[in-house]
Parts: sequence; C-alpha cells; structure tokens
Amino acid sequence: MSPIRSILAVVLLAAFVVPPGPVAAAAAVTPGPVCDHQPVANVTAPAGAVTVDAAVPGDLYRKSQESPPGTTFWLPPGTHKLAADPFGQVIPKDGNVYLGAPGAVLDGQGINRAAFTQQAKDVVIRGLTIQNFVAPQDQGVVNHDSGEHWIIENTTVQNNKGAGIMAGARQELRHSCLRNNGQYGMNAYRSDSTITALIVEGNEIVGNNTDDWETRSPGCGCSGGIKFWVVDKADVRGNWIHHNHGAGLWADTDNNDFLIEHNLIEDNDAEALFYEISYNLVFRDNVLRRNSLVAGKRRADKGDNFPVASVYLSESGGEPRVPGRTYLVDIYDNTFEDNWSGITAWENADRFCNSPANTSINTCTKLVADRTQCSAPGIASPPLYDDCRWKTQLVMVHDNTFRFDPARVGCTNGNCGKMALLSNWGTYPSWSPYQGKVIQDAITHDQDNYWYSNAYYGPWKFVAGDTSRILTAEQWQSTPWNQDNCASFDGVMPHC
Repeated sequence: MSPIRSILAVVLLAAFVVPPGPVAAAAAVTPGPVCDHQPVANVTAPAGAVTVDAAVPGDLYRKSQESPPGTTFWLPPGTHKLAADPFGQVIPKDGNVYLGAPGAVLDGQGINRAAFTQQAKDVVIRGLTIQNFVAPQDQGVVNHDSGEHWIIENTTVQNNKGAGIMAGARQELRHSCLRNNGQYGMNAYRSDSTITALIVEGNEIVGNNTDDWETRSPGCGCSGGIKFWVVDKADVRGNWIHHNHGAGLWADTDNNDFLIEHNLIEDNDAEALFYEISYNLVFRDNVLRRNSLVAGKRRADKGDNFPVASVYLSESGGEPRVPGRTYLVDIYDNTFEDNWSGITAWENADRFCNSPANTSINTCTKLVADRTQCSAPGIASPPLYDDCRWKTQLVMVHDNTFRFDPARVGCTNGNCGKMALLSNWGTYPSWSPYQGKVIQDAITHDQDNYWYSNAYYGPWKFVAGDTSRILTAEQWQSTPWNQDNCASFDGVMPHC
C-alpha cells in the first residue's frame, strides 16, 4: 500500500469505524439447536387466562373475538384447528398473549391461509407449534398484516406455504424454530416501508424455501431463510441459520443500520448474507461454513465466472447521510470456512435509480426523493450523478479468517475460492452517465473500499475491476489495487 493510501486508510478508520461511538455490544447468544429443543413452559394455565378447547374447531378465534384486549389465552396440549375455510384465522386484539403448553399445535389443515392476522399491537405468542397453513406467495402465516411490536418466543413455525412469519415494526423473534416453510422463514415487508427496530435473536432458521421459488419464478428474488425489505435498524444475533434453499439472510432494497453478529450460518444453498441496494451494516463475530456451494456449482457448470460469494454486497455500502449506528459496511472478526467463495463487493454500473435495469421497480436511493429526477440531463452532474446510485462504498473487510479447501467444497474447475471487488462495463440505458469503465474504476479506486489485516488459508484468488482479472495475493496487495495490507497467508505473518 502506498504511503498516501495508508494515511487515507488510517483517517477513514478513525472517522468511520467508530462513528461517533462503537456499536454497542450485546450479551452474546450462542447459536445452536432450537427446533425440538424448546423449554418446558406454560404447563398449566396462568391465573386469569382463558383456556382454549382443542376439541372445538374455531374455539381460539371465537374466544379472541369475545375477550377484551390484553387477554391471555392458554392452549393445552393437542391439535387446535380453525374453521375449515381458507380465511379461518385468529384476529388478536392489542396486548393479547397466546401461550401454548408443551404439545400445543395450531394446525392449518392445509386449508387456512393464515394463523394470526390484522394489525393489533403488542401481541405475544409463546410456546406454540404453528404448521400446515397455506399462505399465498409473499404472504405469511403469523402476523400476516405486520402488526407492531409482536413478540414471538419459544415457538415453532413449520411446514407452511409462503412465509412462516411476517414482520412489523419493533417485532421481536426470539428462541423460535422457523423450519421448512415454502418460501421464507420470515418475510420482513410492509408496503408502507415502516418496519424498524427488528430483533431476531437466538433462533434456528432451517430448510426454508421448500417450494424452490427461484426456479418457479426466475429472478423473483423471493426466497430464503429471512428476507428484509426497507427495514431501518435490525439486530440479528445468535441465530443458527442453515440448510435453507437459497440465501440464509437477504436484505433487499433500502435497508439500513443492520447489526448481524454471533450467528452460525452454514450449508445454505446460496449466500450466507446477500446485502442488496442497502446501507450501513456491521457484520461481526459470525461463523460461516459451506454456504453457496449449490449456487456456486450451478453457475460454474454453466461456464459463468462470476464470483459467487458467501457474503455478497450488491450496490450496498456505507453512507454518512443515512443515519445509523455506523456509516460503513464493516465486516470484521468473522470466520469463513469452506464456502464457495469469500466476499464479493459488486456494483452494477447499469443499476441505478430510474434505470430500466433496476429490478427493484419504482424504488430510489434514500438520497433522492423523486426518482424521476434521475434522468438526463440532470443525472450527468452533481449531486444527482452521485445520489442516484446505490454505491458500494466505505466497505471495510478486516481481521477476518478465511479458510478454503477446494476438495471439501467440491470445486473442480477453479471457479471458486475468490475474493472480489468489481463492477461491469456500463452499457445501459443510452442516457446513462455510467457507461464504460466508470464504475469499475470508482469501486476499486475511489469509493474507499479496503481489505486489511485478514488471515487466509488455502489457494485464494482475488478479482479486481472485472470478472476476467484474476490476481494472486501479491498482485492484490500491490499497485494499483493496494488491498489487504497487513494480511497473512497460510500462517505467514505479514510485514506492515
């Protein structure tokens, strides 16, 4: 690294890594089995609770309707059913609490679309198993209408169509099992983009997207363990996220201020984390194993050399003008083991606000209120030239351990084991000011993206600028790329 770039890196780290104070560290939650390991609780009805009769279909619905807000309902062991109608459901009132005894199951019978609906606030669900509901695509079973501040704890949501859970503002999902749901374990989406302050802690999120939505609807971007859309502030910690048929975690479109820490993310068919056209992320102290092996092999078998990653940053970066606990994408103190590749930081030169190439239709960056402003001739000049782009900028990748053995990954053609910082040659639309290598140069040289102080084990390759430029570690560290100052390779300590 040149002296000027070294000074710049130090200045940036001082200014951005801790702005204005460190992101608070919460008590660590150790990820591990939750499914079939729920605590024994709610064995008897608490004082004042309304007992639901499992032998009477629809009893839970009727008693919810007849009782005042703030009522506690106790579901004894057994299979509880709703009316045998697609729209048989439970409509909670503000502050209702639903407690399931061990063995209490709310079963949708393959008939009911949703279990808990409408927009009551402060609803609590604990100890239930909720299964066999048939929510339509992009809809959910629990909190179907994204009510505010629902607390879902020690609950199993499994074998449903659509999303097991929808999210509302200030929702807390803790120590729950989201297993084998047809589309998502949880879909954090509201049409009015008002979801904020999510907590996802200590859960097991496994086997979701059983209906293989990316094959059924190519390019839909509608699958995975959890999908986040326009969420402002989320804490995702201490979860075991594994064997999902797609990405484990996918944040898509104007998400901001995510803290993802202390998770075990492994054996997902696609990315452990896909962070797309979003802002301001701390990703720390996670363990990532064997992610993207299915997606990577599928792409490589087609002769596609794009670096399929375990952490994929797509048009996402830090932005000081968007308030958050950081204004970086800060990735540190993680362990990566035998994923298809490492981290890919990518920016599509043709994807920007108001571009026909933007698949998130009718959305714009958080810096431009009216997307129609992002058009010729104004987009060719500041501030729109910068503000109409979701920039992959202010990305810091440091103090991570990357281990890779191609034999264990099952990679035979060498199209794996990559670390990448790149863009495409801009071509579209005709009025785009980002044509040619403009964005390739920007992402690699001008947008303050730095790898440093990482430890590598195995035959890693590095991609810079475009997919065709494969670098050795020495080239990656040298001019003009100047990346990974103070990195070690196969245990050889760096000189820095």
